[in-house]
Amino acid sequence: MFRQKIATMVSKLVSSVAVFLLLHATASAGDDGDRFIYHGFAAANLTLAGNAAVTPGGLLEVTNATFDSKGHAFRPTPLHLLTSKPAAAAANDSTAAARSFSTCFVFAIVSPIHDGLISDQGLAFVVAPTTAISTANGGGQYLGIDVANGSASDGILAVELDTLMNPELRDIDSNHVGIDVDSLVSRQARPAGFYDAGAGGAFQELKLNSREPMQVWVDYDGQARQLDVTLAPVRVPKPKKPLLSMSIDLSTVVADPVYVGFSAASNVMLTCHYVLGWSFSLDGPASPLDLSKLPVLPQVGSKPRSKVFLVALPLAIVLLLAAMLSAVILTVWRRHRYAEVREDWEDEFGPHRFSYKDLFHATGGFKDSNLLGVGGFGRVYKGVLPDSSLEIAVKKVSHDSRQGVREFVAEVLSIGRIRHRNLVQLLGYCRRKGELLLVYDYMANGSLDRHLHDLQLPVVLSWNERYRIIKGVAASLLYLHEDCEKVVIHRDIKSSNVLLDHEMESKLSDFGLAKLYDHGTDPQSTRVAGTIGYLAPELIRTGKATPLTDVFAFGVFLLEVACGRRPIDRDDCNNQTVLVDWVIEHHDNGSILDVVDPRLVGKYEREEVILVLKLGLICAHPMPNVRPSMRRVMQYLESSQSIPPDLSLMRNEGFDHQYVNLDGLSIASIGSSSVTILLEGR
Repeated sequence: MFRQKIATMVSKLVSSVAVFLLLHATASAGDDGDRFIYHGFAAANLTLAGNAAVTPGGLLEVTNATFDSKGHAFRPTPLHLLTSKPAAAAANDSTAAARSFSTCFVFAIVSPIHDGLISDQGLAFVVAPTTAISTANGGGQYLGIDVANGSASDGILAVELDTLMNPELRDIDSNHVGIDVDSLVSRQARPAGFYDAGAGGAFQELKLNSREPMQVWVDYDGQARQLDVTLAPVRVPKPKKPLLSMSIDLSTVVADPVYVGFSAASNVMLTCHYVLGWSFSLDGPASPLDLSKLPVLPQVGSKPRSKVFLVALPLAIVLLLAAMLSAVILTVWRRHRYAEVREDWEDEFGPHRFSYKDLFHATGGFKDSNLLGVGGFGRVYKGVLPDSSLEIAVKKVSHDSRQGVREFVAEVLSIGRIRHRNLVQLLGYCRRKGELLLVYDYMANGSLDRHLHDLQLPVVLSWNERYRIIKGVAASLLYLHEDCEKVVIHRDIKSSNVLLDHEMESKLSDFGLAKLYDHGTDPQSTRVAGTIGYLAPELIRTGKATPLTDVFAFGVFLLEVACGRRPIDRDDCNNQTVLVDWVIEHHDNGSILDVVDPRLVGKYEREEVILVLKLGLICAHPMPNVRPSMRRVMQYLESSQSIPPDLSLMRNEGFDHQYVNLDGLSIASIGSSSVTILLEGR
């Protein structure tokens, strides 16, 4: 009996100890629903999506150095951020009030390039009504959060640590902290940094993608309705003055319940976004993180030199100097081989400058086997950057190009800072002696011109593919004409300047003739520029390019895509024909569908084809004031507006395509070739 009592007591003691240990483990994790703290995430229960993962060392890796990727990591347990207001206020206001909350976390953005020349997407702390904040296809942009024209899903609060300037989101620079509410256009933003108490409160700038860990505090005072965001290096105590401070009533923004977590995206720079530790609390300050318990970031680059090496024997120094002398001779030879040109004006804008050496090796020394094509502005080569394995296209402007440096600069200034899904992205550039090189994303399916006119290709573009390509080009022109910070006139819209990616999505390229001017001002030009067959009549007469001259070229482009014929071609009897005149003639005869590409017969949507043909004729109208804007064109293509039925004014309005002469260069003498011209004007 005594032994049984002893056994019972021992059993109860073991059970009590087990319960105590379980409760202690939970307490050490600091998780009671409304409060939690993570020193590393090895045992954390998180909802992960996209490329997000927890490394074996305990780091939360929101993105993992993958091209065009995104990642999300959320606490799976929802939080009740709203609470009913006091009874005294309930009679007049039945809405809920937002509770105070506080959070702090340590993060690090590890990018292969962190010197500010080029950057990638950033990281955001997110409060959202759902963990599925990004359901769209594709990935690496906009911090991994769904966005359309700058608007994100309703009910989202985000604190962005943004390392990329998106003009369409009105970002202030490529290294800032912002507060976003239901939109990725920040309500408030400041350059990244902190107010250093040790330096008298002076502002100290921080590079978000410096590969160094930093700490962020986000504090919301529900009673004062104020949101503060503070940033500092990881070993610096929390500054007294926050970087951002904004009055906001979160009860009008967030839903109930909410999820808290992180979102990030990586596009072309193979960037990793890490979170090392995270603390959160409702109705009170978040527990401070114990920095000694945080996991260690992976080492990037070479290890620091050993101190032993720095105090090596004098003999080693003598040998080193001898080796350096030999290296100097080799360096002089190599610099001569890879010599580049740099001028002061290149400091005024921001596209990344590639070294000639890197481009030389990426293209195999610009071998003919890597040649993608030859155009009026030079030769284009395919390349692969050795460090990142990124496929690129390098345009090497010809020595004898009449456009030269002027058009090179125009292209850099035109698209170096703008981004749109239907524009070929300029990644960077290089200048070497008389050579001008531009580096772009590689487009796997080449130019649209080849798919339309190369009869040797085994696969014919379907009508659905053509219609999607048309809408993509229209969207890019609408962005250039109306949504950019400045109006951008492309001046060379044609099928050979429309490139197709691996998914056959269209992207407008070649801004060598582009012109920029401020919205609301009158563009000026003194020369005719463009490609014969796509030139608007008023451009030939006055040399003045406007958005409507781009619309004219786009109209010819529409007819080219639908008909499968070049703007200036020859018929079966070897007679020269002008595409616009030919389509007008069939339209007037009631046989407009006879102009459709014969390879599409019976395989197209009749209404869409008629829409494209009529829209092409209106855009290519000889009178500029009759042509629609690109916004109206997009409305037509989206079927939100109908096209005016009367196209009879297309004839005899002071312009005959077949008899235009440019300084003795007659279209009749060109034949079916497409010639890019740049002629001095009056």
